[in-house]
Amino acid sequence: MLDHKILLELESYIREHFIVELELCHSSELLEEKSICEDIVHVELDDFIIENRKPTLQQVLFSFIDQKGIKDSEIYKKAGLDRKHFSKIRSISGYHPKKHTVVALGLALELNEEDFDQLLQSGGYSLSESETSDLVIKFCLERKIFDVRQVNEYLDYFSLKTLGGLV
Repeated sequence: MLDHKILLELESYIREHFIVELELCHSSELLEEKSICEDIVHVELDDFIIENRKPTLQQVLFSFIDQKGIKDSEIYKKAGLDRKHFSKIRSISGYHPKKHTVVALGLALELNEEDFDQLLQSGGYSLSESETSDLVIKFCLERKIFDVRQVNEYLDYFSLKTLGGLV
């Protein structure tokens, strides 16, 4: 079921951008006009999504792996992942790994801060300055500490959840 509040916000957003079409929708003259207007909104929404969609986590991750010319096995071992888990990430397009997994992969790839952020964002994540674990990771990135074991030791020092099987 669609949230009424969100629908009102969406309608307001669309009203700002498509005044003419929405005026047709809100006129109670003909149901046919409303149907046409709804079709226009759906097409515009589809266009918006197509124009604004960024590459998926898998696309970004494997692009970085290819750019660095590193074998998959080197990356998943450095990240502390097993082959099966990494295979899931590679082969299941809708698979969404946890933030700690994406962080471990970014460290294993030894990405700079900008590329690291791009990888995290492609998975719907970011590093927050409100979370101690994120601050530890940011600290390590700034100092080019990419060894997942070492990062886990710092996380463990603060009694925080580590990045995976490596401690």
